[in-house]
Amino acid sequence: MSTFFLYLSLITISFLLTLRLLFKSRALKNLPPGPPYLPLIGNLHQLKQPFHRAFYELSQKYGKLFSLWFGSRLVVVVSSQTAAQECFSKNDIVLANRPHFLTGKYIGYNDTTLALAPYGDHWRNLRRIATVEVLSTHRITTFLEIRRDEIMRLVKKLARESSNGFNKVELRSKFSEMTFNTMMRMISGKRYYGEDCDVTDVEEARQFRAIIKELVALGGANNPGDFISVLRWFDFDGLENKLKRLSKRTDSFLQGLIDEHRSRKINTNTMIDHLLTQQQSHPEYYTDQIIKGLILVMLLAGTDTSSVTLEWAMSNLLNHPEIIKKARKEIDREIGQDRLIDEPDVSKLNYLQNIVNETLRLNPAGPLLVPHLSSEDFTLEGYKVPKDTMVLVNAWAIHRDPKVWGDDATQFKPERFEKQGEENKLIAFGIGRRACPGANLAQRTVNLALGLLIQCFEWERTTHEEIDMVEWKGQVVSKKIPLEAICKVRDPFAAKNII
Repeated sequence: MSTFFLYLSLITISFLLTLRLLFKSRALKNLPPGPPYLPLIGNLHQLKQPFHRAFYELSQKYGKLFSLWFGSRLVVVVSSQTAAQECFSKNDIVLANRPHFLTGKYIGYNDTTLALAPYGDHWRNLRRIATVEVLSTHRITTFLEIRRDEIMRLVKKLARESSNGFNKVELRSKFSEMTFNTMMRMISGKRYYGEDCDVTDVEEARQFRAIIKELVALGGANNPGDFISVLRWFDFDGLENKLKRLSKRTDSFLQGLIDEHRSRKINTNTMIDHLLTQQQSHPEYYTDQIIKGLILVMLLAGTDTSSVTLEWAMSNLLNHPEIIKKARKEIDREIGQDRLIDEPDVSKLNYLQNIVNETLRLNPAGPLLVPHLSSEDFTLEGYKVPKDTMVLVNAWAIHRDPKVWGDDATQFKPERFEKQGEENKLIAFGIGRRACPGANLAQRTVNLALGLLIQCFEWERTTHEEIDMVEWKGQVVSKKIPLEAICKVRDPFAAKNII
């Protein structure tokens, strides 16, 4: 009997929610066009990974500004440069909020981290800490030696593996280890990957790897319960319980890092130590929870994105060996062969920077920008966008728009950035007041790493076939097939410096 009443309740609730969606959609006038939707679930059944390509296909039919229903939530997808600029110029404050998801509730300290906090005094405080205390140009420069050391460890490992001539190397895991170690050393002074990692407690390193793996997997989950409220009541896929357990493990790990630094009472050059010093004079602005939230955001936003960008960059270069030759020629001319590139040299290597920009354009690690939520009604390109609408910007589609980038928009062509101001069209790091504050750090890491890979090694594909550029799914989009290549140390000068 109880089962009967459970099913009856579900049917009744579903019917009421369906009526609500129908009445709500009919009451809204002059919305952007969009495809037909089903009762209760809206257009969720039409979403296929990778989402940026699914949205691109819909934009070809319904226009570069179209609307969808994710359950009972209205979503507007922006796929044009002009609409994106309109969103984050005159409507920037209106779109400065974030939608609420289960991951933000349990992993993001109830939506209080820099990436997820609603627009207001708390978020402004977090932004100030990030831009002034953690990711300022001065602070990033003080960590130059860490970036240089981790990138050189990568280079030396590749040199050892190719010491007998051309050898096949797997690059994805090496890029991932390099970026994770770089961020963790800046944050806490620890290395977690590699044979010579500094962590004496092997269990701590194992715990860290497991937590990050789960955070990345669950953070990119497509959770229907975020959009169909009735499903939340039953946690039918167990996601909420998984997030609760992971939340406790993540918080315990991050708190452990803070407590370890606090107990040392020795101020070293790490972000945690710097923030704890600030905590002593401004405890209300530098609580442990705020520090943990900053660490978490930096780990999630600053590691996979950089390693994925390096993998896409090398994949494109291997498919265009003439571009590698042109970049190496610039390096030899500007730097010479008697020393290796250092971070300050990048400003002289315009073509290298163009390669990175072209990678960010053609293969942005986050093809869909972090979702925005409208705090009030506004008008976008003549259409009405109501309050509490989720706005998704398809950076991948905008970066490939021939009206913006020309008829060769889908081709890998770094030379396009020789035109002054062209890089200002890029939105890979977001746009408006909620753009990524770590863009400077990411570009420094990727530019130096890629420059050294070009300078120090000869590169070839493992077969005569071009590198497969098929994408995998997730919020951070990598290649489906991890990159393998053949390399050898380039010349005696480079060998003398790296082996």
